[in-house]
Amino acid sequence: MSGPRGLVLGDGRLRMVPWHGDVSTAYVTPARGRPSAGAVARCLEQLGERGFRAVLTAALAAPEQAPFLAAGFDVHERLHLLTRELDDLPPEAATAPFAFRRARRASRPAILAVDNAAFPLFWCLDSTGLDDALSATPASRLRVAVETSEGTGADEVVGYAVTGRAGPRGYVQRLAVTPRCQGHGIGSALVLDGLRWLRRWGAREVMVNTQVGNDRAVRLYERLGFRIAPGGLAVLRRDVGHG
Repeated sequence: MSGPRGLVLGDGRLRMVPWHGDVSTAYVTPARGRPSAGAVARCLEQLGERGFRAVLTAALAAPEQAPFLAAGFDVHERLHLLTRELDDLPPEAATAPFAFRRARRASRPAILAVDNAAFPLFWCLDSTGLDDALSATPASRLRVAVETSEGTGADEVVGYAVTGRAGPRGYVQRLAVTPRCQGHGIGSALVLDGLRWLRRWGAREVMVNTQVGNDRAVRLYERLGFRIAPGGLAVLRRDVGHG
């Protein structure tokens, strides 16, 4: 069983990668427009031929879900979609002893460790997932929050954020803070840093999604001026080879 990264299936309408390196589960996203139910069905046949046993979709809005639901997918996870305009932003708050900077290549293992500590297993990113978050938009920004150890003077990555931009629209692609440092304003500071970057480059609106039930994240975004949009998003799932 194998699945090359970025394989295009379903008559070119769907892009597929293995889910977190699991070669038995495929992760599909629309690659070009909205796929038809027939394209989704052909994608399922192709995945079955390659030995996959299950398939998950990216987070989809209600209109995007229709061809997948018609092909036998079910809702696996529901997410809130939150939006805000960038005409005014809250002032920066003090977050000492934490500092914020551009992520370095050597920081990647620490970034992934923070991500895996902050999220349930289903939502955790691996290195490929982080690459996908960074490349999902034409421009992106990866920032980290660091804490300096009093004993060694070494910096420890305790949070990070990926912010993306596509024309006038921005996206908070990923935000994570290690559990022991949550509640100190790090997440808010990372989001605001990204929002200021978006506004400098002409973005007018920003969007973010988070799992239904993640009330802490929802409260953070609402404090920063985001509002829950109607409809929300959903990750869909289907076994391969079963009607």
